[in-house]
Amino acid sequence: MSVGRQIGVTPVAELARPFSISAPAISKHMKILEGAGLISRRIEGRRHHCTLNPRALEAAQDWLSYHRDFWESRLDELASFLEESGESP
Repeated sequence: MSVGRQIGVTPVAELARPFSISAPAISKHMKILEGAGLISRRIEGRRHHCTLNPRALEAAQDWLSYHRDFWESRLDELASFLEESGESP
């Protein structure tokens, strides 16, 4: 997914359809996503429409990338150490 790509507006009911959890549980999850800045929500009467904010994912992607690189290098060092000491990884 391109981070700068425009994401369309989708009703919450449509987003919830594939999941077998209650409407209050869906609402709770949507509020958490909204609070984190990952989605924005527009209310029209009883209908709630959500828009994904892909830029909010950049910080998470940066954090994950940093930690993936960090741990991959540490695990490579561990594998080298174990090979040199005669242990199997």
